[in-house]
Amino acid sequence: MALKQALTDVYWYKGDLRSFLANTVSNPSLLGRLDWNDYKRNIVRTLVDYMARNQDEYRADLLRLIVEVSAMEDFSHLARLEDGAAKVKQAKSSVEALRKLSATHRELQEEQRKVEQRREQAYQELVHNSAVQERLRQLTRDFHKLLSSRDRQARGYLLEKVLRELFALFDLDPKASFKIAGEQIDGAFSFEGTDYLLEARWEERRANAADLDTLVGKLSRKLDNTLGLFFAMNGFCDDAVKAHSSGRRLALLMDGSHLMAVLEGRIDLIQLLLRMRRHAAQTGNIYLPMHEIS
Repeated sequence: MALKQALTDVYWYKGDLRSFLANTVSNPSLLGRLDWNDYKRNIVRTLVDYMARNQDEYRADLLRLIVEVSAMEDFSHLARLEDGAAKVKQAKSSVEALRKLSATHRELQEEQRKVEQRREQAYQELVHNSAVQERLRQLTRDFHKLLSSRDRQARGYLLEKVLRELFALFDLDPKASFKIAGEQIDGAFSFEGTDYLLEARWEERRANAADLDTLVGKLSRKLDNTLGLFFAMNGFCDDAVKAHSSGRRLALLMDGSHLMAVLEGRIDLIQLLLRMRRHAAQTGNIYLPMHEIS
């Protein structure tokens, strides 16, 4: 009941709620079961009740929802609405109630600890694998070659190749560039049960809102559980981030500093995507700069 109340209160618009769920649950089939034309409270009740009744399959997602909602501290998206102060107060109260209940839930805490432990162990095994280390070094050398290239078209294709091979190294099932009904899509990959389309840009300027519109337009013609990753070597304009961090957030944003951090072994790609997705789910902001990742 506490989770239902908190989920209902922290998002005023159904589009924001849907984006949060898409970035939080690992099983995309859950969202396909919901009637998004129904009232928000009914949508939340249907989701939580179904997960609770089928915990053998959805227990991990249910626990993740509790943890992510309990961790929410930024309610600025509510403050901008009419009677925003009252909405923020209600959301904070509901989240605090859920937080108090979950803080004493040893099973929840232990589950999350084990998940993080397994991820850390898998990463350590990966980075200490000599073959993986050599492949990362090779990809880093390829990337440095790109930095000195003046052939924009060839540079773009090589960037896609580096990204695709990096995603393959971390078992994200990447697909090469392909065309569908006249659309050029730079690639695709799968992450925790969700399909992502990849758009990769390397231009002198920062990516703007119109650039992001291109990827979002492609996503709008795909299945509801499809999300996107927009890679822009030189980053993003503030107005682009702001425009696409409101409403139904469909994409995550990654730049050259993120790529260098992964190639240099400062963070693994899985952990990076998890941090980016969690940041988008909790704050509504689809861009998490590398310097803000501890």
